[in-house]
Amino acid sequence: MTKKKSISASKASLVLFLCQMISALDVPLDSKLLEELSQPPTITQQSPKDYIVDPRENIVIQCEAKGKPPPSFSWTRNGTHFDIDKDAQVTMKPNSGTLVINIMNGGKAEAYEGVYQCTARNERGAAISNNIVIRPSRSPLWTKEKLEPNQVREGDSLVLHCRPPVGLPPPIIFWMDNAFQRLPQSERVSQGLNGDLYFSNVQPEDTREDYICYARFNHTQTIQQKQPISVKVFSMDSLNDTIAANLSDTDVYGARPVTERQPVLLTPTGSTSTKVELRGNVLLLECIAAGLPTPVIRWIKEGGELPANRTFFENFKKTLKIIDVSEADSGNYKCIARNILGSAHHVISVTVKAAPYWITAPRNLVLSPGEDGTLICRANGNPKPSISWLANGVPIAIAPEDPSRKVDGDTIIFSHVQERSSAVYQCNASNEYGYLLANAFVNVLAEPPRILTPANKLYQVIADSPALLDCAYFGSPKPEIEWFKGVKGSILHGSEYIFHDNGTLEIPVAQKDSTGAYTCVARNKLGKIQNEVQLEIKDPTVIIKQPEYKVIQRYGQVSFECIIKHDSTLLPTVIWLKDNDELPDDERFLVGKDNLTIMNVTDKDDGTYTCIVNTTLDSVSASAVLTVVAAPPTPAIIYARPNPPFDLELTGQLERSVELSWIPGDENNSPITNFVIEYEDGLHEPGLWHYQTEVPGTQTTVQLKLSPYVNYSFRVIAVNEIGRSQPSEPSEQYLTKSANPDENPSNVQGIGSEPDNLVITWESLKGFQSNGPGLQYKVSWRQKDVDDEWTSVIVANVSKYIVSGTPTFVPYEIKVQALNDLGYAPEPSEVIGHSGEDLPMVAPGNVQVHVINSTLAKVHWDPVPLKTVRGHLQGYKVYYWKVQSLSRRSRRHVEKKILTFKGNKTFGMLPGLEPYSTYKLNVRVANGKGEGPASPDKVFRTPEGVPSSPSFLKITNPTLDSLTLEWGSPTHPNGVLTSYILKFQPINNTHELGPLVEIRIPANESSLILKNLNYSTRYKFYFNAQTSVGSGNQITEEAVTIMDEGKMVQPLYPRIRNVTTAAAETYANISWEYEGPDHANFYVEYGVAGSKEDWKKEIVNGSRSFFVLKGLTPGTAYKVRVGAEGLSGFRSSEDVFETGPAMASRQVDIATQGWFIGLMCAVALLILILLIVCFIRRNKGGKYPVKEKEDAHADPEIQPMKEDDGTFGEYRSLESDAEDHKPLKKGSRTPSDRTVKKEDSDDSLVDYGEGVNGQFNEDGSFIGQYSGKKEKEPAEGNESSEAPSPVNAMNSFV
Repeated sequence: MTKKKSISASKASLVLFLCQMISALDVPLDSKLLEELSQPPTITQQSPKDYIVDPRENIVIQCEAKGKPPPSFSWTRNGTHFDIDKDAQVTMKPNSGTLVINIMNGGKAEAYEGVYQCTARNERGAAISNNIVIRPSRSPLWTKEKLEPNQVREGDSLVLHCRPPVGLPPPIIFWMDNAFQRLPQSERVSQGLNGDLYFSNVQPEDTREDYICYARFNHTQTIQQKQPISVKVFSMDSLNDTIAANLSDTDVYGARPVTERQPVLLTPTGSTSTKVELRGNVLLLECIAAGLPTPVIRWIKEGGELPANRTFFENFKKTLKIIDVSEADSGNYKCIARNILGSAHHVISVTVKAAPYWITAPRNLVLSPGEDGTLICRANGNPKPSISWLANGVPIAIAPEDPSRKVDGDTIIFSHVQERSSAVYQCNASNEYGYLLANAFVNVLAEPPRILTPANKLYQVIADSPALLDCAYFGSPKPEIEWFKGVKGSILHGSEYIFHDNGTLEIPVAQKDSTGAYTCVARNKLGKIQNEVQLEIKDPTVIIKQPEYKVIQRYGQVSFECIIKHDSTLLPTVIWLKDNDELPDDERFLVGKDNLTIMNVTDKDDGTYTCIVNTTLDSVSASAVLTVVAAPPTPAIIYARPNPPFDLELTGQLERSVELSWIPGDENNSPITNFVIEYEDGLHEPGLWHYQTEVPGTQTTVQLKLSPYVNYSFRVIAVNEIGRSQPSEPSEQYLTKSANPDENPSNVQGIGSEPDNLVITWESLKGFQSNGPGLQYKVSWRQKDVDDEWTSVIVANVSKYIVSGTPTFVPYEIKVQALNDLGYAPEPSEVIGHSGEDLPMVAPGNVQVHVINSTLAKVHWDPVPLKTVRGHLQGYKVYYWKVQSLSRRSRRHVEKKILTFKGNKTFGMLPGLEPYSTYKLNVRVANGKGEGPASPDKVFRTPEGVPSSPSFLKITNPTLDSLTLEWGSPTHPNGVLTSYILKFQPINNTHELGPLVEIRIPANESSLILKNLNYSTRYKFYFNAQTSVGSGNQITEEAVTIMDEGKMVQPLYPRIRNVTTAAAETYANISWEYEGPDHANFYVEYGVAGSKEDWKKEIVNGSRSFFVLKGLTPGTAYKVRVGAEGLSGFRSSEDVFETGPAMASRQVDIATQGWFIGLMCAVALLILILLIVCFIRRNKGGKYPVKEKEDAHADPEIQPMKEDDGTFGEYRSLESDAEDHKPLKKGSRTPSDRTVKKEDSDDSLVDYGEGVNGQFNEDGSFIGQYSGKKEKEPAEGNESSEAPSPVNAMNSFV
């Protein structure tokens, strides 16, 4: 069944286009959007115009359409309405216009012949299908006829007629014998286009009785057979014998022998004929000739050439085939049949007509109310087709009037359309050879802008590659698109961006600073919408050590390296190929992390090996060749470096060139790959040899380029796979003649060292570059843009000249020219330099500060006039410092921080500010000389933020049904505390958490007694503080009510919990809490978050519960967990932290101050003394009463401080405030009723006492071995990683 080629409008059923008017819109192919928009019907699928069906099967006439609302369908047959409800044999598919005519249950296909047309209609218009002509296929039988045997003489021509029955469609003809074998065909015997079998001349072997013509009817899958045809060929010898036997001796007769004949055309007949073919079809012309010997056919086009690439010859050149014909192929085609006796020809006059074809098919229009548009329908053909328009399937002349519509021939013009103007228009282009029908709708919509690109879509691009950020949009009228970087950034414009019509923003060369959020804004008169996407720029993948060419002996081992460098967030995969194909499936090939090793090399391993590195964003590769050589037959063969060349000879001496030849030395069983030629300048640098050039190992002469005024000697070094030979003996010396210098000094610069001078520097010429004696330099300068003459001096043996008395920072034109005793070098190029810089004269004005949030502010300033910079503008420096914290009274060392903004920027961001604080700042401009005066100090305040976690949480005095909670206020309130939030829940013996109870506590309270608790039950507590902004970080603790008075519940199972981290730029402080057997040996495992690399392991010295990870990468997310040695599978849950970015500039590094170093030494000595005293007291008194000591010193002020001051890690000063000695921690450490809390300070025992586990309280008490243990808060409170206590095993909560 022939499939119809869909018309243009039906191909775009879901996408609406208009190319004619600027105001027209494209509707993106977005299913959600298409479901919401009203749309006239569009025919999406229909049966072919000429539809031949199998009369034995059901007839399916397709008609599918889409629209909003979904269209309804109706049919006409032979121009009148076809009521399918009245015909029981006809049904229409649900939600479709496709008809199914039931033939297999009694219907007759002939009864449904006719012309059908489908109409799809909804409230916005009606679309119609082509006229579909339904005809059942026919395969009639051959008419019976009496076939006489064909008796023909040898050498004569013969035509066997097939004359197949007329079928629909026409049958396919072929000739076979009784055994169903195709009859062989050749230049002499062949089948014509009409199905007849032509013999140019018959031969005796053509005699047979089973020449059978077959007709195959494809639609009905049947084959009809003609009655066999008999052919008998009489040879001249047998014919003469027969005649002689029937005649008397007196009769004289003899059959004439086989005579050769010149060609005669069997088809076509006559000397001329005509042929009409349609444009785009295949033109078939045929000439079959009789003759002996068999004629050869040749084709020409009179007055032209046969079209190249479209002309083919078939049937032994008897058929000329031209595909895809056009009007240009019209003309006279001549076939010439020729043999040795002559020729015959026939001229076929070909005329190419054309059914209508589209020049411009009408396209769908989407307009907004009040807009204009056009529908254009242009077609061509031969003869010229006529154009007619229909509206919703009705001729436009009788269609309802539309004041916005005007028909002008092949164009419909729409002006000031309204929603009622929506309709489907049909254009019909027809001539005597066919017709074209196209549907195109006009859909009038009023829609506010919509952005179809998902929000916060992440784009990842390799640096220096193009970045395409999508902003698919729709609206009516068509929205205008603008792009911003960041939510509040300025509109993007300029040559560094490309803005595409579909809303896409292209950054042709994305750099690292292109990273960030980009906002797309779409607006029309009905509204405005915006969408934000994210762009990340990744480092490219690079092979830093590529595989190298290898020569290896058979049965040896070889290794290729492929070491890569890639973006840390991309996971590369490495693939090795051999000769651009997969590696052999052979265990001898070992693929490592960064290498490929081949064991026991064989000859078949010879080839090219390629390392391909792929990431999700890029791919790189490198290749190397492996050459396998025969293994040495005996151990006596030694591979060594080649012997040095000898007999060096100079010939053909010219002023600027000479020819050097030599004899190679012994290559020592390894072929010489190349020769290296070196030279010595005995005049300027005696004893120093320089590289000149190198040539392949097969070459023993070389033409060398020379410089003037050089006393040359040459030597040659041979190189093979093993290494380099010793140098040859030097050649004879050759002194070249002097000449003017060929080149001038390079790297000429003019930079002032003082405000009133200009220092001109250059790189001096080397000795051999002087080209002669008396090398000097002519230094010239003049002020740029001033009509001054050049000032020049001539100097020698220097590479610097200072011009004094210059104005401050003005441009100069500078040039330096070489000369010697023979003359000057070519005129040098000019460079621009500047006289010396001075400090800027004025401060930036109009300094404004915009506080964005509690830790971030934006500062603006007006740029200073460039003339007042008096130098190269380096940028602006913002000095800022905290004056006062509004939430606490504290005397702090005022530490000024500096942020530098390069270039002529007029704003900058100040991160890492402390909430609820007063700050001052000023701005200064900087050049190469230094900084200008400061602007007046600007005062600003940061708003409140969320507080840090409470400084500690202690749970004491456990009874059967109560617990006492004590806590310390947050180290950093970051505002006015409004309350505390306490949440707690019981934990049963199956690790499940019970109901969560929440209590709000006034901000002035520091303790609470919880009553009415279950006895012998473990509880988990979550505690945090609040300001008006919100809640801060919480700390957790667990405690157990006692089973009876006087008994305590102690954990009998090991666990590690409350793993917390506090990260700086390149290190992190890891701490945890442990419950279990004494003397556990801990280790810390860490790795990059999201990476599949193995965990890195660090052993903790001793049994202390803190560790400092060093050597981390700034700005990187890490994962960490803690485990205990000897406890199989026993480790904590994972924690994730991120190191801070690189630190901003500081004025002073405290670590280099002498007073600080002395103070730290004194503290370390004091700790050591207290440690000794602690051990002595503990050994004398047995168990140290830690509980009583802790209760006696329960002042929250003695708790080690936690929580950073809220600034970003990279902006914290190394010159810390006096009260700011605190550990790098994010969470707090809180003891329960049965443990005493251990904390770290800035003076960690990690730094001052290797192997000492613990620290000291304010009175010197050693509390390390009683350190309280803590765990992270569980996600959503749904599970606990603890093992149950013995008490919990017996009593679960209700």
